[in-house]
Amino acid sequence: METTTRVYHAGSRAVQDRVGVREAADHVGRSIGPGIKPVAAAFLERRPLLVVGAAAPETGRVWASPLAGAPGFVRATGPRQLSVTGGLRPADPLATALATGGTHVGTLALDPCTRRRMRLNGRSRPTPRGFAVEADRVFANCPKYLQKRESYEVVADREPGESRRTHRLTDAQRAFVDSADTFFIATVHEDGAEAGHRGGNPGFVRTVSPTELTWRDYPGNAMFLTLGNLAVDPRAGLLFLDWTTGATLLLTGEARTEFTSGGERRVRFTLTEAVDTPRAVPLRWSAPAYSPANPTPPG
Repeated sequence: METTTRVYHAGSRAVQDRVGVREAADHVGRSIGPGIKPVAAAFLERRPLLVVGAAAPETGRVWASPLAGAPGFVRATGPRQLSVTGGLRPADPLATALATGGTHVGTLALDPCTRRRMRLNGRSRPTPRGFAVEADRVFANCPKYLQKRESYEVVADREPGESRRTHRLTDAQRAFVDSADTFFIATVHEDGAEAGHRGGNPGFVRTVSPTELTWRDYPGNAMFLTLGNLAVDPRAGLLFLDWTTGATLLLTGEARTEFTSGGERRVRFTLTEAVDTPRAVPLRWSAPAYSPANPTPPG
């Protein structure tokens, strides 16, 4: 019980108990630890993409941002340390957070080719070549709802365009969100941050207005780390990535979970600010094969 007490705070426990999965959560929680095992280190070093989630120190807003580079730009440099060569663009909402020592950071490394992913959370500190994260939690996630993309290529001449900040989604941005099969979500709590993944067939996440999104929370690993964070702190950041053009849409705001009488969970996200950047990521991925676990979105 000592391990799972450390893994789960009151928010996650409240959701686990409401859904009736505390025992399953305790079982899964035993796999979480502070160390980066050799298989995890090898996985990190092959990744060209890392998602980072944190709260911006200037505003307190929570964001999820992408980092991309040649495999090896992310690597384990010790049994409990992840190091990143390079960093975010100065215009990125989390640029200051990663340049500030002691920031709670959640990271997610994803391999669409094999539908594998791992998360590493801890505190960041700047380094001469980028930044490092001293890990306090490292664990793998199951491949459920993760779309398979067989390959990617680096587009060498792709340069990021100028970022545009808005407080309402445009029609084009709403269409982008409504057609997405994947997004990433950053959440925080008093002692940490998480970067998570959400996936489904296109239509699984919907814009219901220029300032509101909603999605069904599909059954997962029973830990309820994201929903647990939202239960104690509604701040959240979403990242939508165009896997072909590299465009990104970063959203920050607040999210709340609605529990229905039929046992379904739905999350509603209210937008505070959006940052739209063309060609932000120099990677072009092949077309997806949708996960066989994806439910069919409502018509």
